[in-house]
Amino acid sequence: MTDLLPGGGGAAAALPPVRATEGLRLGWIRRLWPVLGPQRWVVTGSFLVGLVALTINVAVPTVVGVTIDDAIASTGSRLEPFLVGLAALAIARGLLSVVYRYGLYRTAYRVEVDVRGLLFRHLLDQSASFYDRVQTGQLVSRAQSDVRSVQLYLAVAPLILTALLSFLLAVVVMLATSVPLTLAAVAALPGVYVIGVALRNRLFPLSWIIQGRQAEVTGVVAESIAGVRVVQSFGAESRQVAEMARAARRLRWANVEQGTVRARLAPLLENLPRVGSVLVLLLGGWLVIEGRLEIGAIIAFNAYIVLLQVPFRFLGFFLILSQRARASAERIFEVLDEVPEITDPDDPVTVRSHRGHLELEDVRFGYGDGPDLLRGVDLVVEPGETVAIVGSSGSGKSTLARLLCRVYDPRSGTVRLDGVALCDLPVADVRRSVVVVPDEPFLFSTTLGENLAFGRPDLLGLGPAEEVRQVAQAVDAAGFIEATEAGYDTPVGERGSTLSGGQRQRLALGRALLVDPEVLILDDATSAIDVHVEARIHRALDRHRAGRTTILVAHRLSTITLASRVVLLDDGVVADTGTHAELLARSARYREVLATTLDADTGTDAETDTGTDVGDPSRDDGAAP
Repeated sequence: MTDLLPGGGGAAAALPPVRATEGLRLGWIRRLWPVLGPQRWVVTGSFLVGLVALTINVAVPTVVGVTIDDAIASTGSRLEPFLVGLAALAIARGLLSVVYRYGLYRTAYRVEVDVRGLLFRHLLDQSASFYDRVQTGQLVSRAQSDVRSVQLYLAVAPLILTALLSFLLAVVVMLATSVPLTLAAVAALPGVYVIGVALRNRLFPLSWIIQGRQAEVTGVVAESIAGVRVVQSFGAESRQVAEMARAARRLRWANVEQGTVRARLAPLLENLPRVGSVLVLLLGGWLVIEGRLEIGAIIAFNAYIVLLQVPFRFLGFFLILSQRARASAERIFEVLDEVPEITDPDDPVTVRSHRGHLELEDVRFGYGDGPDLLRGVDLVVEPGETVAIVGSSGSGKSTLARLLCRVYDPRSGTVRLDGVALCDLPVADVRRSVVVVPDEPFLFSTTLGENLAFGRPDLLGLGPAEEVRQVAQAVDAAGFIEATEAGYDTPVGERGSTLSGGQRQRLALGRALLVDPEVLILDDATSAIDVHVEARIHRALDRHRAGRTTILVAHRLSTITLASRVVLLDDGVVADTGTHAELLARSARYREVLATTLDADTGTDAETDTGTDVGDPSRDDGAAP
């Protein structure tokens, strides 16, 4: 765990895998114990220091009362010893408060780091099916505002608990001084309890709604910004602003409703204890007049009433904070309780080196609860073979690629790599050996060189290594990279927004080649590149593909002809297989699919890929020969 969390507190590797409803019964603090446990000594020490500080705080009114009775009521007494004692108590309490507050806040922030790290790691371990049904903005909200709500509660709750302990200790001291006066001071407390329960019961559902609607606002913002070019190209700014306004209004209603509840009940909660002040003054004054109580005692009682009021002044805030933290914790546990569908087997098969032999046997698959998209695929790809997968749109070509690298598992049937079912191999082993380059590659907001070396962490931070330069040459990316002022250190912008589609595809292809996988799957990975440049790239890749199994999910005739064998995928099954010439001669369906694909792709094939400006995403680079 510590390795995963920079600055973390050495928490356990995971929180208990309890479903969210059961987590309610266990209590969310108990579920956080694997994270809180390593901090227990710091928390215990800080809390003990806090107890000493509150003991001093409770002792001060008594000292003041004694000072008044002995130094003022009695003649000849000196005030200096009492004043020095009070000053010493104040200094000691101040220093102790610094120590225990520092310890508690330090613990709260370390727990925040650990929980955020656990949540982030769990999100990275989630299967693709999880992201098919969950909005990114919702997850960002849970990783940010929800974690912060939990952290704030953990920082404040011990301070409130200390105040409550000071309340109990003050009551004990007051009882030792005068039982009737103590009863008068605490007379309003039952009403405080009733109001506190009502406030808590009303705040929790509102806190859950607020956290959910904050996530909704975050989702609208994140999605609109991520797709800002689409929004602008369709002139949909006003529509997105209106959607954001609707989400903000829904959040405003929940916040206003929470504020209304707090405005009605919190003042009663905070001020009802003041009734005790009135009763103490009335009863205490009568007792002093009757000579049954010293003046110093009644002054001390007034000071203790202030101590009694401190917890109640913060009780409304604390209840709001605790209910919000509870709602946030449950939302976090909803994510942490999600079990990834793609996991390592209990007894994984270890293969020292893969040859790239692929086999699919009666594979069936569909997304979510939808129908089967693949309806019994049988296919064998020999090591070192280059196979093109061809089919109409929606025939399952890209889905097949995702099954081969185990992004998804089939509903039935088996996918094997070198004779071993993928589900029997470690997930990391499969994904090191089988790499997919998609048609819409994702680039990180870093430099060109670091995007190329993303799969090779040993090359990151070392500048453009020779291996990076070589792979850039192989994918015909060195030209536009070196044409920039900073070269490989040129930032690419978010998601590679400063690059053209073809440039992004070349970087993604180079990134995959640098990993040197046994199986390389190009899922229409050169669709945005001019056919002449594509041919040049594939010629340069011939030596990289030597001995490597290559799957080409193809739409272009220029890509299909690079394969030694073509597989026609139709209606979720392998309809035919053979060379391009053989299928062209014998398969009417192949000719139909090919004709449709070429008609749809005519515009792309006709483009000239000549741009060299990295800052102009509308053009690609590389002069056609």
